[in-house]
Amino acid sequence: MRALALDFGSARTGVAVSDETGTLARPVAVVERAASDAGLERLEELVAEHRADVVVVGLPLTLRGEHGVQARETEAFVFSLRARLSVPVEMYDERFTTSLAHQTAGRAAEDAVAAAHLLQSWLERPR
Repeated sequence: MRALALDFGSARTGVAVSDETGTLARPVAVVERAASDAGLERLEELVAEHRADVVVVGLPLTLRGEHGVQARETEAFVFSLRARLSVPVEMYDERFTTSLAHQTAGRAAEDAVAAAHLLQSWLERPR
């Protein structure tokens, strides 16, 4: 099972993908203004290009686990994304992925690294 993860932001959205076994996540790209028609089209292309079976979108809950303004914006984005994709779209708690991305060395864009941290956490979650 191949999964594609999105660390959604109104300006920039990080994209990561897992390997075919659903074991390892790696950063892939950054999509500008992902909630726009052009951004959603680019995400459709990435889902097809990587043959993703599921899309995981980070849900930015507050430290208390509550839905704030960013979480509501993300939920609206997920609603639009679900209308365009033929694969399931799940939301997953993304608290701390951006701070982990700050601590990760490498050449990939920070937003994509945050998406990779999100995806790796989702892949390792208890089922």
